[in-house]
Amino acid sequence: MSSRYRSTFSGLGFRPWTPAVRILIVSCVIAFFVELIDPSFISNFGLTPAQVTHNFHLWQLVTYIFLHATGQPFHIIFNMLGLWMFGSELESLWGSRQFTKFFFICGIGAGLLSVLLSPNSFVTTIGASGAIYGILAAYGILFPNRIIIFIIFPIPAKWFVLLLGGMAFFSSLSASGSGIANVAHLGGMLCGLIYLRGGRVFSDIRYRYDRWHRNRLRRKFEVYYNERRRNDDDQQKWRRWR
Repeated sequence: MSSRYRSTFSGLGFRPWTPAVRILIVSCVIAFFVELIDPSFISNFGLTPAQVTHNFHLWQLVTYIFLHATGQPFHIIFNMLGLWMFGSELESLWGSRQFTKFFFICGIGAGLLSVLLSPNSFVTTIGASGAIYGILAAYGILFPNRIIIFIIFPIPAKWFVLLLGGMAFFSSLSASGSGIANVAHLGGMLCGLIYLRGGRVFSDIRYRYDRWHRNRLRRKFEVYYNERRRNDDDQQKWRRWR
C-alpha cells in the first residue's frame, strides 16, 4: 500500500479518482440531469416498494441508487463527496471489482430492507445513501483510528460511523415525513457489516473444511501406503521362501 494511505489523518484532502468510483459518480450525475429533463424518470426507476412486490419492477432495486432529489442538490453533493472520499480509499485497498461488488450489495440490500419493511408503500426512495453508509461502515472497520474532520471537530472514523448510524437510527424512529430514507441508510450499513463479518466467518469455515479434507486425504494415503508396503514385504518374503 502506498504511503499516502498510511496516514492517520483524513480531512477534505484531494484524493485520486479511482476507476469504479469515477464511473459511479459520473453515472449518478448523468442520471441527475436526466431527471431534470424528464421528471417521470424517478417514478419509473426510483424504488417504490408496492411496484416491486405487486408489479415485479425488480430493476428498481438497482436503478434507485443512481437517482437523487433534484430539488435538494446537497443530496447528490454529499453522497458523491462521501463516495469519493471514502470509496476511493476502499477501492485502492480492495480493487475495483471487489469494491463495486460491495457497493451494489449495500445498495441493493438497503433497498430490499425498505421493501420488506413496507411492501405496500407507494413512497419512492432514491439515492445512493444506503450504499454510502455501507462504505462508511467498512471504512470504520478497516481504518477505525483514522481521523475524520466532522464540521470542524476531529473524530476517529469508528466514532464518526457510529455517530451517523445513531443519527439514522433515531431518525427512523420518528414519524416525520422528511423524505429521508433512514431505513435505507441503516440497511446499507447493516449489509456492509454482515458482508464484512460474514466473509470472515465463511473464510474460517472454508479454512477448517480444507484442513479437515487435507487430513482425511493424508490418512487415506497413509493407509494405502502401509497396505502397499505390507504387500511388497509379503511378496519379498514369498520370493525368498521360493
